[in-house]
Amino acid sequence: MMVIVDGAGDREGSGPTPLEAARTPNLDKLASMGSLGLLYTVGKGVAPESDAGVFSLLGYDPMSTHLARGVVEALGSGVVFENGDLALRAGFATVQGDRLIDRRAGRNLSTEEAKELGLTVNKELHLKDKVQFDFRPTVGHRAVMVFRAGKNRFSSNISNFDPAYIRKGNVSVAVPSADSYELPKCEPLDRKPETIRSAALVNEFGYKAREILDKHPVNIRRKREGKLPANWILMRDAGTEKPAVPSFETKWKLDPAMIADLPVELGIGKLLGMKVEQLAPGTSIEGYVERAKLALKLAQDYDFVYVHLKGPDEPGHDGMFELKKKRIEEVDNGFFSVLASSKDLEKMVICVTCDHSTPWKDKAHSEDPVPLLIIKKNTREGEKKARFTEKDAKVGVLGTIPFGRMVLDRLLGRTSNSAV
Repeated sequence: MMVIVDGAGDREGSGPTPLEAARTPNLDKLASMGSLGLLYTVGKGVAPESDAGVFSLLGYDPMSTHLARGVVEALGSGVVFENGDLALRAGFATVQGDRLIDRRAGRNLSTEEAKELGLTVNKELHLKDKVQFDFRPTVGHRAVMVFRAGKNRFSSNISNFDPAYIRKGNVSVAVPSADSYELPKCEPLDRKPETIRSAALVNEFGYKAREILDKHPVNIRRKREGKLPANWILMRDAGTEKPAVPSFETKWKLDPAMIADLPVELGIGKLLGMKVEQLAPGTSIEGYVERAKLALKLAQDYDFVYVHLKGPDEPGHDGMFELKKKRIEEVDNGFFSVLASSKDLEKMVICVTCDHSTPWKDKAHSEDPVPLLIIKKNTREGEKKARFTEKDAKVGVLGTIPFGRMVLDRLLGRTSNSAV
């Protein structure tokens, strides 16, 4: 079982990190049973997005495979995507004048509001050359954008229409957070006609969407209520092809299942042929308990169970130390309380880690390594008083593992330098 606590990792500094400050008796119990270390989920020097982090932890190399988050999120959200279409991860944001002031529209856009905005955009926005599209809000401010190919040829070799993430080869990496940004512009990264056309199309859609969203009743109401309007649509991580990768079962000879709630993880699970169990998004203790019980049930029938737990990442992005600490405690009180007390624990190989670090002071993903815990029957002694924290992981017997794609080899005992 691989359990990912999304964005829980942070950066050590003058005070405790949220993981160190949180009361986590159940994670502490698990840490005392296993081995700790640090992990660069994609590689040193890379501040990865979630898709690259998850893909790497499942044993694939996101630097050599163009995963294309836009395509993955389309798959995960049920949007029809055919090779040749242009898909992008999208999201509602807030602009004032010529500045982007909030990338998530205040983080309080309801899914119902987003869907209402999306219906109007799909109905009223018309593109040159009559290019067809499907703009699909998913959860909260998040959305997916797919431009239909038809007679058009598209290219994914375009810059992000989102200033917080820059293209770096096959992946996007986070840049330090800012209070505001210049309005983004999508640029072609080569001079091919289809690339120039694709970048122009993204820009056209983005600026035309603002004209519609600025005057939408949902945003008029939000401003009246003192909320930020969702009057801009960010887009990034373009893709035109489904990644050609072997299924998880083919690659690892393990029958896999996944528990997740957002399109990016769900899309990766579907892409890799995993049994996908989708639960409603939420961060309640009861919801985490439900996930733990389902994970243990799946473990009876599947060789490998991947569990993605949202919660700590969002307050990390919002710079909220206390809330990130609280979310970690909720994960511990819910999911890990069930796992740590399970009678099946001794029969399992367990990995607990994060898909990336989200330091609350940075308000963004960072290149910092994340804690890694591995529990196996033959785990080396020496971690009895350790906790699942950055500080204890730094001196753990696993050392520092340079790539997330190496973790499954460790879990399966395929390493000559095995500390577990």
